[in-house]
Amino acid sequence: MVETHDIVRPPAELSAGLAAIGSATASAELSRMGIRSAFIRGPVSWTPGVRVAGPALTLQFMPKREDLYPVDEYEEPEKQLHRHVMYHAQAGDMIVVDARGDMGSGVFGEMMLTYFKGRGGAGVVIDGCLRDTGEARKLGLGLWIRGATPNYHAQTDIVPTAVNVPVACGGTIVEPGDIVVADDDGAVVVPVKLAPAVLAVAQEHAEWEEFSRIRLSEGGDLRRYYPLSDEARPEYEQWRAEQGR
Repeated sequence: MVETHDIVRPPAELSAGLAAIGSATASAELSRMGIRSAFIRGPVSWTPGVRVAGPALTLQFMPKREDLYPVDEYEEPEKQLHRHVMYHAQAGDMIVVDARGDMGSGVFGEMMLTYFKGRGGAGVVIDGCLRDTGEARKLGLGLWIRGATPNYHAQTDIVPTAVNVPVACGGTIVEPGDIVVADDDGAVVVPVKLAPAVLAVAQEHAEWEEFSRIRLSEGGDLRRYYPLSDEARPEYEQWRAEQGR
């Protein structure tokens, strides 16, 4: 019998807060904290306008060796670990897949993603492909992938080998339970231990950017308002007070 481990999930309010600030701000604040690049390179949004953040369930693929893995799509399904990552899904979770950048294997299809959606899943980030992408887009999940293929998950060159272990997705390490922030700019990995600090700094950043955006839209001086200068800070503080913040 196949057994896989669940993840430890951070407080839901951390994910909600990080979703509100978005991937670009999360990436920038992580850089200032010494994480040079938390950006998952390769997968792009296939669901424009969707912004989500949630803890990572991880799935690892390795090169296929036919004597170690069933060849048929429906042969011994419970040995196929791409199913088992789904079994752990809870509301708000993200699935992050190291599919080795492979463009010939559809890691999940419509049926698997329908199950994930029914469990409350928020989105998937795959360094590889999906199949049934037309139907998958209709499910309301966030999808960040390299592309589409008609092939099933183990049809060609790779097979799933581990669930909820550290993976390298798009050149970035993802630990199970890390918070993944994903939107039109892509997906960024926020280490759990840094998430509270990222959120605190980013919320203040987002607030002064809101003020600066207003001033810039009114023709304000870029040098004064972006980034917010010391000369403009009293004006910003007054604006905050007027907003009741």
